[in-house]
Amino acid sequence: MSPMELISGNKVVTAVAVGAAVVVGYCLYFDKKRRSDPLFKEKLKERRRKNRELLQQKNKRGIPDLKDHSAVQQYFLQEIQLGETLLAAGDLDNGVEHLANALTVCGQPNQLLGVLQQTLPPNVFNALIEKLPPAGIRIVGEPSTVEELGLE
Repeated sequence: MSPMELISGNKVVTAVAVGAAVVVGYCLYFDKKRRSDPLFKEKLKERRRKNRELLQQKNKRGIPDLKDHSAVQQYFLQEIQLGETLLAAGDLDNGVEHLANALTVCGQPNQLLGVLQQTLPPNVFNALIEKLPPAGIRIVGEPSTVEELGLE
């Protein structure tokens, strides 16, 4: 007889059930221990307060709530217009920064980058590509890169 034949189906089911019970017990034990910590509620309130402050700081800088589609669309149009206005006025650095902000929240950045590549001078377009990672960190919390946009 092989070892697999020696282990009956009931034993396997029992072993799985015992293992699941141990895992659930482990989770319940540590959840109770965490909740009974006298500082738990204070830590939780502090974490929520910090998250609210971060959201308020983002809103103060004019960065929209990324879950609100209409706010993101309005921000996108505002940044495109401001970027174009600044570029036309000769303020390349600020104009490129606003275009990078718009690209960061854009739903289809590849198409917009294609249009910008055709319409902007090469030096301005290269500056825009360089500004994408800092704009991504500032708005989304993670860098937007040329590789992510598929433009390598």
